[in-house]
Amino acid sequence: MGEFSSCDESETVFESTIYRYRIPAIFYHKDTQTLLAFAEQRKGIADETADKLVMKQGKLEKKSSKWTVQWKEFKVVEEAQLRGHRSMNPCPVSNKTTKKLFLFFICVQDGVTEQQQLNDHYNQARLCYITSEDLGKKWSGVTPVQISLPDHSVILDVGPGHGLQTQGGRMIVPAYVYTGVEHAKPKPHAASIFSDNDGKNWWFGKIISKKSVECQMAEVCEDEHRFIYCNARTEGKYRVEAFSRDNGSTFSLLEKKKWKLRETPKGCHGSVISFPAQSEDEKASNTWLLFTHPTKGKENWERCDLGVYLNTSPSDPAAWSKPWIIWKGATGYSDLAYIDDGWFACLFECGETKNTDKIAIRLFDYSSISSSVSKEDCCCSLL
Repeated sequence: MGEFSSCDESETVFESTIYRYRIPAIFYHKDTQTLLAFAEQRKGIADETADKLVMKQGKLEKKSSKWTVQWKEFKVVEEAQLRGHRSMNPCPVSNKTTKKLFLFFICVQDGVTEQQQLNDHYNQARLCYITSEDLGKKWSGVTPVQISLPDHSVILDVGPGHGLQTQGGRMIVPAYVYTGVEHAKPKPHAASIFSDNDGKNWWFGKIISKKSVECQMAEVCEDEHRFIYCNARTEGKYRVEAFSRDNGSTFSLLEKKKWKLRETPKGCHGSVISFPAQSEDEKASNTWLLFTHPTKGKENWERCDLGVYLNTSPSDPAAWSKPWIIWKGATGYSDLAYIDDGWFACLFECGETKNTDKIAIRLFDYSSISSSVSKEDCCCSLL
């Protein structure tokens, strides 16, 4: 066990040795001040070498105005498996009513690559979840999810990273699906999977019109107006940003000419969360957005220099700040959690030479962000 208390440094959570660890997902349980960190355990670097899901539980405490986390032992989530399949894309989401934690993931037939599925127009992945009522000490068996997808769907993926439950109780799991008629190259589109009855049944929302891949979503309140914000990976120059006024069932693109969050050359997953506005001038119910993503792509490192971006006017895609760099060097996927009192946790891929060397965590507070990002690049003054 190790204790981490510095807001200026990161701590390794999963270190690649015999196995490689990729695709981080984080969940924070406020009542018990517990962090759960999830990842894929792989036999190699390639996606098709993925094997099982792993996790660690961490206990948070506040000491001298800073948060500390005490990690418990590493655990393979043995329950998150189907025979003859590899488990991928951990995506935790909690139900506040039933106190049940859902861990969504996909199970892909061993040896079958994503490209093979696209070429054959044949889905070899199954959407599944397991549940826990004690924060991952014990898990249920696997529940495969039967869900109605758009016509000509080829591949369905979830997350990766956290899902959310809205103020109204809807549980939302970020997802994306490849669609395309036979003999045409399938194209990916982000969408939501949601439940309005505490996880008994799940539905697939309408796909986002713009070509988009891995995504995350956040519920936003802006001057008493609520909407679901979606931020998605793309193959273009800028991240796809969309919003939903019907709780994530359908999405409309935010004004494209205002998009300013740049995508890496080959694209990369990023994380987004909403959190209480940190200004006394804002309404008590207002929320802001935080986004993490590699800020650069280089010849040797396709993804590097992990940045934190702030948006204090979430409906305006031009309001994103310049990034505050929290990791210099090779990096990749990340996942965010809002702890409390203006503090955040970021679980992310990184390394000294490769972004698959380890998965680390960094704790930081809002004052660190506001003092680091460019004030003139935000839509309003930062405190």
